[in-house]
Amino acid sequence: MTRRVFAIHGGVHPPENKSQSLTTPIVSAGIPELLVLPMAQTVGAPAKANVQVGDRVLKGQMIAEASGFISAPIHAPSSGIIAALDDQLVAHSSGITAPCITIKTDGKDEWIKHEGVADFRSCDKQALIQLIRDAGIAGLGGAGFPTAVKLSPSADKRITTLIINGTECEPYITSDHSIMRERAADIVRGSEILAYLLQSEQILIGVEDNKPDAIAALRTAAEGTSIEVVEFHTKYPSGGEKQLIEILTGKQVPSGGLPADIGIVCQNVGTAYAVTRAIDHGEPLISRITTVTGKAVAQPRNMEVLLGTSMRFLLEQCGWQPAEMSRLVMGGPMMGFTMPSADVPVVKTTNCILAPTEQEFPTPQFAQACIRCGLCAEACPASLLPQQLYWFARAKEYEKLEDHHLADCIECGACSYVCPSNIPLVQYYRASKAEIRQRDLEHIKSEQARERFEAREARLEKLEQEKLAKRKARKEAAKKPATASSAQDPKQAEIQAAVARAKAKKADTANGEDPVQAAIARAQAKRAQANAEPEDKLATLQKALATADKRLGNTREKLEQAKSEGSDKVTLLEGSLGKLEAKRQQAQQALEDYQQKEHG
Repeated sequence: MTRRVFAIHGGVHPPENKSQSLTTPIVSAGIPELLVLPMAQTVGAPAKANVQVGDRVLKGQMIAEASGFISAPIHAPSSGIIAALDDQLVAHSSGITAPCITIKTDGKDEWIKHEGVADFRSCDKQALIQLIRDAGIAGLGGAGFPTAVKLSPSADKRITTLIINGTECEPYITSDHSIMRERAADIVRGSEILAYLLQSEQILIGVEDNKPDAIAALRTAAEGTSIEVVEFHTKYPSGGEKQLIEILTGKQVPSGGLPADIGIVCQNVGTAYAVTRAIDHGEPLISRITTVTGKAVAQPRNMEVLLGTSMRFLLEQCGWQPAEMSRLVMGGPMMGFTMPSADVPVVKTTNCILAPTEQEFPTPQFAQACIRCGLCAEACPASLLPQQLYWFARAKEYEKLEDHHLADCIECGACSYVCPSNIPLVQYYRASKAEIRQRDLEHIKSEQARERFEAREARLEKLEQEKLAKRKARKEAAKKPATASSAQDPKQAEIQAAVARAKAKKADTANGEDPVQAAIARAQAKRAQANAEPEDKLATLQKALATADKRLGNTREKLEQAKSEGSDKVTLLEGSLGKLEAKRQQAQQALEDYQQKEHG
């Protein structure tokens, strides 16, 4: 029984121009002299290099670690020497530079030791997800979202359907088409692994009807499995994640939501193939299939390319004619962007290198005034209002852009394609999204700064209150009579008693009393006082012993630290330790003598 498919709103039918690059099978691009690997090749945080200049690395060796949950590591695509760790030109429309690792290859292509999992169904799911994470696999359809993150939905989201995206609706691009027709078995295997990890009950591979050979290969490979290969009408941009979900299931992802919110996860066919290589063979993501096409190359084809390979290296293998090229585009004509140079390296999201002539890609005409024809709204696959978004973007009314769901725009370019006034609508939306992200980031930083300031103010206020409380307590203590103070402080009591004895002795001598009898009387008085306050003296002796123990312990710790550090203070600390041990023994002896005296 044929599965029912659903129609999406909008969409366009640009000329395909796919046949040019499908005349030959996938070919290897070979090993270039230099491989330049940007640290940021996926959505999320850039990777962090764990190698140094001069290190020799082997093929498949991790040379940069993931620096966060939404991040992916980088591996050496071939063996060689780390030649540089610096900023170089990367695949970005603005021509920016970014941190990169450069490998000077040695031509040996020597692998690290690697092996796959014998039976993935007998393995722990988290362990398999970790293998995929460590392999650096990301979405190869263009977005570059780390695959391991998609395979780890929150506990409250149960995934019932896994969709494998084989649509590839962009004109010119055929990298997914070629991998489906030549490596269908590995795609099916990868789909089963992904379904096992997600515990999804249904696996659908969606392919447009303009790829009959790929559909036939997938259906042959999927025989005997629960995987269903679904064919549907060709229309751009049916390859968008939300659009493909609606076509295959009739469900719509809520605005601002994710496919996981409705129990669905989407992965690209290239990603499924990479998962097979990682789990079955232990191979990280170090290469990908890339389409090299356009009328400025003599032999358009699909090539298996080592990540970090220069685009110039690939173009020259395909008979590049730079004089005839109007621009160099990474991606397709609808969603791709112009490269600043042919020396930019291939990254994980490079699915196509397009070298068109002026005839293919004429220089854009000047934009004219909007005539409010409404064609953009009819073409929008996300059912947005592109005209309104355009006006709000020009006026920088970001709140209104958010109210009109600018974030739901997939930047497919359908609105720009049909605009009779040649207005570059998508460029306005991209710029506004970037400005909104920057605004939100500044707001977050501002809130964090405010919270830090308020915490500091509260801390300072607390310290001030504590100071005032201590000052008040000292004033209250000063107002109390001396006798009360003496009763609370044993040392003060002893001082006052000594003063009293001295005064009494002086008075006795002045009165002509017998000094011997007076001394006996004073001794008796002192003994009576000691008997009257045994607890105070016991507390004093115990406190002296505790103080000696504490000082002794601190000195021992300092001595151990000085020895471990080889400090020149060891001799000095050993001398101090001996003196403190003697004082501690004296305090211990005094306490024992007192206790023996009191308790017999």
